[in-house]
Amino acid sequence: MSFFIGNCEAKTDAKGRVFLPSVYRRLLPDGERGRVVMRMDPENECLVLYPEGVWNRMVEELQGRLDEWDAEDRLLLMQFVSDAEWMDIDSQGRILIQKRFLSAIGAGQTLLFVGMIDRIAVWGKERYESAKMGREDFARRLASKMKGAKDGE
Repeated sequence: MSFFIGNCEAKTDAKGRVFLPSVYRRLLPDGERGRVVMRMDPENECLVLYPEGVWNRMVEELQGRLDEWDAEDRLLLMQFVSDAEWMDIDSQGRILIQKRFLSAIGAGQTLLFVGMIDRIAVWGKERYESAKMGREDFARRLASKMKGAKDGE
């Protein structure tokens, strides 16, 4: 499997349609190129697009960690999946993002698609630039995580 990496700018039209960058569309698994799942990121002001297989594995993992007899766990699962939507990719490679989602991520006409290995984040360009870590903080945090992985933590 190839990974979603890098980032691509794209413009929305008046209806909220945007071309899913072809570099990402080509990486969608065979049989999953006609739609993706979209949901708001729970912590960042961005949307996340999941290939169907990735979404299904994530939901199965979450469901496996929850107690179906616990009311809070049921509500957590319910909210997680109810905030998600199937996004059809039309024959031209576009998806339609509802205005409420574009507003929630502070998007003007310019969106930034950001590869996240097995999924794609969609940001309003300005929000992404302000949310990104500074170079020094990024380097420090990356080194800390990689050192921990190397040490077996």
